[in-house]
Amino acid sequence: MKKETIKPGGAGNKGNFDLIIIGGGSAAFSAAITAENLGLTTLMVNAGLDFGGTCVNVGCVPSKNLIRAGEAAYHASHSNFDGIRPKGVEIDFARVIKDKKKLVATLQEKKYMNVVSDFKTLTLLKGWAAFKDDKTIVVDGKEYTAVKFLIATGATTNVPNIQGLNEIDCLTNESLFGLEDKPESLTIMGAGYTGVEIAMAYNRLGVKVRIIEFTDRVLRSQTPDISWALETQMRKEGIGILPNCRAVRFEQQGNETIIHCKYPDGSFTQITEKGRIVVATGIKPNTSQLALENIGLERTANGHIAVNEKMETNIPHIYAAGDVANTPSFVYTAAFEGKIAIENAFAGIEKAADYSALPWIVFTDPQIAGVGLDEVQAKEKGIPFEVSKLYLKDVPRAIVANNTTGFIKLLRNAETDKCIGARVVATEGGELIQSLSMAVKYGITVRELAESFYPYLTLGEGIKLAAIAFEKDVAQLSCCAS
Repeated sequence: MKKETIKPGGAGNKGNFDLIIIGGGSAAFSAAITAENLGLTTLMVNAGLDFGGTCVNVGCVPSKNLIRAGEAAYHASHSNFDGIRPKGVEIDFARVIKDKKKLVATLQEKKYMNVVSDFKTLTLLKGWAAFKDDKTIVVDGKEYTAVKFLIATGATTNVPNIQGLNEIDCLTNESLFGLEDKPESLTIMGAGYTGVEIAMAYNRLGVKVRIIEFTDRVLRSQTPDISWALETQMRKEGIGILPNCRAVRFEQQGNETIIHCKYPDGSFTQITEKGRIVVATGIKPNTSQLALENIGLERTANGHIAVNEKMETNIPHIYAAGDVANTPSFVYTAAFEGKIAIENAFAGIEKAADYSALPWIVFTDPQIAGVGLDEVQAKEKGIPFEVSKLYLKDVPRAIVANNTTGFIKLLRNAETDKCIGARVVATEGGELIQSLSMAVKYGITVRELAESFYPYLTLGEGIKLAAIAFEKDVAQLSCCAS
């Protein structure tokens, strides 16, 4: 890629900087903002995705926009009320994608480029950076040095090494979200959070969808009850799910793709896909262009850059943040890590990342949200725990909405009564998880959750009822009773 200096500043003309940031996503921009506040001369070098990184370009923003578009289409033709009869929906798929692209461009400009447009000591550079040594990078043949470095190059879809896969023009989220011509159908490889979000969004936008998953269920990182609740709704909406199905070979025959699959018992089957193949089989860190072998930077078995809670690597003046590091892969954690990395590197703040109360959401319908420990994790840690599981059929908000799919599950330490984890499966259930995150973070007891006030006929009241359910049968309570 040809080098392009977008904005000169600081000591960039000499090629010597206080800080060099490699990458251009959320972690990188958060770091650049922090560096500007500290008065540091900074060079940000970015290649691959445009400035803004995965989230705004090919991740959070486009995917959630399409998910919402899919929800609008679904509710225009489905009702929870017998007296309401929707007349269907006309989907202009190309317009949906064009509007999505416009939104992405607007936010990329507004929330990234405009934010740093008046920075005095920041230089933005397009190009692939490679370490010559631990003080020097090379970009398009030119050397740049710095006192300290932050690697924030993110991650991309891990396309597995399966025979024929690289010959069939498969898609990932990066390429799928740009297709203005609606695919006839999609076969999605992988039933993690990316796979299930794509499946539900595109199915609701009128694309026939199936998922191939080599394990026994969707969202295999969660407990089986969560997987079952989501899978039931997906199948109800017509999404095909093939569990315990491992693709071993792809073969192009005319306009069709033949997928050869193997089952655990050794038997084989063939699946014919007339549309497109989407790979959603996890991510791999973007490190192949960095020449990390020149500096001896330590990585994990999965290839992520190994960092501690301060975002420090094994080389004292080199830090890493975001999806390239061995930390949770969320845009909000990436931004946090970019900030504290620079504060720790230059301000001596010694701030550490603590993800014990990290909230997360899978934006399906129902949404899957969680914080803290689940039953498996609590057992592994040897924590004595108890579980309260409240189905939405006992939550007034869900009852009056005629939408009782899902549950709220709380875990408490059996000895201290403190809430140590929660899982929510509900339409818009993600809106509850921040308050539950605060409960976990600050050691709120289940009794305190049960005795707090919650507005009647809100989904949040389900937290109170789930807390009460540790001791009582909530089905025997009157409205608002404790």
